[in-house]
Amino acid sequence: MNKYNNIAELLTVAAEQFGERKALFAPVRGGDDESLTFRELESLSNAYARFFIDNGLRKGMKTLMMVRPGLEMTAAVFAVFKVGAVPVLIDPGMGMRKMLGCIENIEPEAFIAISLAHWVSLACAKYFSSIKIRFSLGALPPWRPGLKRLDKFITPEQVRKSSTVDFTIAETDLDEMAAILFTTGSTGPPKGVIYTHRVYLAQVEIIRQAYGGGPDMIDMSAFPLFAMFAIVMGMPSVIPKMDFTRPAEVDPEIIINTINRHQVSFSFGSPALWRTVAVYCLKNEIKLPTLKKVLMAGAPVSAELHEMVKKIIAVDGETLVPYGATEALPITSFSGTEMLAETAESTAEGAGYCVGYPNQGLTIKVIGCSDDIIPVWDDERELPVGEVGEIMIKGDVVTPGYFNLPDATAMAKTKSLDDRIWHRMGDVGYFDHVGRLFFCGRKNHRVITADRIYYPVCCEAIFNRHSEIFRTALVGTETNGIVTPVLFIELLPEYWTCDNSARQTIIDELKTIGAGYEFTADILSFRFIKKFPVDIRHNAKIFREQLAKLTK
Repeated sequence: MNKYNNIAELLTVAAEQFGERKALFAPVRGGDDESLTFRELESLSNAYARFFIDNGLRKGMKTLMMVRPGLEMTAAVFAVFKVGAVPVLIDPGMGMRKMLGCIENIEPEAFIAISLAHWVSLACAKYFSSIKIRFSLGALPPWRPGLKRLDKFITPEQVRKSSTVDFTIAETDLDEMAAILFTTGSTGPPKGVIYTHRVYLAQVEIIRQAYGGGPDMIDMSAFPLFAMFAIVMGMPSVIPKMDFTRPAEVDPEIIINTINRHQVSFSFGSPALWRTVAVYCLKNEIKLPTLKKVLMAGAPVSAELHEMVKKIIAVDGETLVPYGATEALPITSFSGTEMLAETAESTAEGAGYCVGYPNQGLTIKVIGCSDDIIPVWDDERELPVGEVGEIMIKGDVVTPGYFNLPDATAMAKTKSLDDRIWHRMGDVGYFDHVGRLFFCGRKNHRVITADRIYYPVCCEAIFNRHSEIFRTALVGTETNGIVTPVLFIELLPEYWTCDNSARQTIIDELKTIGAGYEFTADILSFRFIKKFPVDIRHNAKIFREQLAKLTK
């Protein structure tokens, strides 16, 4: 049984254990990285927490945070946890309209942000009207009554020179709302996912057990919030210089230099980021010999990418795939070694993408697909091994629901017989005979015609084998009530062409490939697009809904 009730308590424990060891590195303009030790990070978060309390922040207050990744953001998030308030985190890359809609839904009471975000809040005042307390991190915020300049009173440099700052962490319950994290909206409107301290603590334990995260490793957090998990495990974390909303466009030289300078051994990032880095390394014969574990998530990771990354990291290094969603993660794990040896060939033959085995303490079931609310679990719904259906998960990493969205919560959550919660992942897949879960795509991305159900991941794998194709995306188009499958094609950049004759040659070749399989033989409509629209968080999930609109 966990002896902690607040995720921030783990930072205090890490500070006691690792004191003067470096905890966090972040880039600064025109110079080397700045850093904080575990003691300094604990003290900075405590100083922030005191400042927040002194200026009206209270337990339970929904606190919108719009701060750039770095030392201050990490310390501020922990400080809000320590107060017992609820940080609200929204991906800014989702676009202004969606972001404002999220803020309106949440009705935050406090606001911690960089100056630019405060100017936005002034220009779009009606969406921020619920906010009563405002803190700024950065120069030149707009003047307004009560706005507090956090960086004017407390800085990392001041904390480094001072003695340890103490703070008594608010008493919280494991199942109290700890944070609200928004989905990217890749398959619908963004939703605020309620996180509890129980969920956070369970995630830390799974990362420790399944991936070996801990003080013997050095992390590079290519997904900024992962730094929080690394630090509470005693694992120093490096935040790289990059645009976190565009991981596919990362400068590979910066990532390589960051890894080598800090001797990074552990990293979590988008497959889009690692493809960019791996291509550059292989082209320039560069190795990353300290890198032992590379976690890639956000979309299926191809066998080709596993092979590429394995060639550039440590000889005994491993690529790993955690599978999950904002609402429940990580729920399964799979290694690149096992994938390449045992499942890559079947994936290429349309068997779906293997995401591995359930993580310890979690229960995963596959049920018949349904568009109805399932209020209570029923064992009769479970499908046999090998049969494709809807994936459901039960365990401490399952979040309790969406904030202020009762209908969405009712559709996504099912009460178990032991009074716990099942989460419906919205994905379809199946278990194989050795207990590995295979992913076949999103439930609402299935193309359902009068004759069959097409599972996107399975079908696309067949066509992705064409040597000139980077990736494909299967969608459905409806005309006079008849649904037809359409395959969108993104060629490798060096093969992009607008020549109709060259395109027709590719289409003919794809028809021949598809004809070799019963489940792709009837896919006869093809469209070319230079670059697929993708999600903002990983730049890897394809916005199929946008592609489907292009068929109209």
